[in-house]
Amino acid sequence: MGILQRYYWREMGAAFASVTLVLFAILCVNQIGAVLARAAELDYPKTVVWELIGLGALENVSILLPIGLLLGLVLALGRLHHDSEMVAAEACGLGAAGVLRPVLWLTVPVVLLVAWLNMSIAPDAAVRVAEVRAAAVRAAQSAPMEAGRFRSFDSGRIVIYARSRDPDGDLRDVFIKRNDGAVVETTLAERARMALGADGLAQAVVLYNGKRYEGEPGSARYQLLSFETQSIPLTAASGTDRGAGLDGEPTSALFGATTRAERAELQWRIGLPLMAFVLALLAIPLGRLRPRQGRYSRVWQAVLVFALYANFALIARSWLTRGVISAGLGLWWVHLLFILVGVFMVWGGNWRRALIARRAAA
Repeated sequence: MGILQRYYWREMGAAFASVTLVLFAILCVNQIGAVLARAAELDYPKTVVWELIGLGALENVSILLPIGLLLGLVLALGRLHHDSEMVAAEACGLGAAGVLRPVLWLTVPVVLLVAWLNMSIAPDAAVRVAEVRAAAVRAAQSAPMEAGRFRSFDSGRIVIYARSRDPDGDLRDVFIKRNDGAVVETTLAERARMALGADGLAQAVVLYNGKRYEGEPGSARYQLLSFETQSIPLTAASGTDRGAGLDGEPTSALFGATTRAERAELQWRIGLPLMAFVLALLAIPLGRLRPRQGRYSRVWQAVLVFALYANFALIARSWLTRGVISAGLGLWWVHLLFILVGVFMVWGGNWRRALIARRAAA
């Protein structure tokens, strides 16, 4: 590359890095909120929270790079046009090919990075997230009860509270509330003990010397049961140990896909790097400003293009999974559509100017 093209490459790279870092910070904040909410609901151990935040960000970072690349290129090209640097370069003979070279020098490594993240790192992260979540749920369910603290089980259907705890682990003055539809069971016991099944997952609380009140709130009808011993089974919150699913399937295994869902997942993984490349090419006409246009005037158009591109790809993925479209058409029509949009944006202005000139000459 020449000196001017290296200068363009540095400007584009700096803008791309800045935008991507901001987007990554937003992603991390979102991950922190989601993981903390889930940890509070399911009582995750503190040791796994930061690991889940990091793995979640790593699993989704590949989607940030295409939009970061598009916005970075549009911002850099917009500044060059706004400050008349691009006009001066074109006057010196640096045409569209001269701009394309630094764009490609930046785009190709980003596309390879997106491919590596989306095809290798993201599936591994999804598998690890599922493993950590399952281990966290098991640890939370088998952790000893703490006195003076409410503890929920079975997605909040069962709530347990104990006033104190003996050195041998027995709970004293135990309160249990259990919802079964409209019926509410309230149990009070002098003593209780947590029991773990042989598989390490099934759990129950064994109550001694207590009373159980059962009835529907607002109704005068209720039942009272006194007991010496009662066992209440506890289960882990539903939907917490479902595995990574297709998100964690190795990409190499998807090449022999037989189901529509697997084909859709494979085409999505291949299509994301292709999306980054197409968006980078679209950034060249998007970043070109007319005289007296503000340097940020095309940013909203870039965001709109990415939103349409990503949503069309997600819609095509859903259609392929449900069998609305064939596997041969798949997600490829979306990429072809936006390639044609890019061609029109590049050549449409020339055609329009040529048509106006021809009409004026006539």
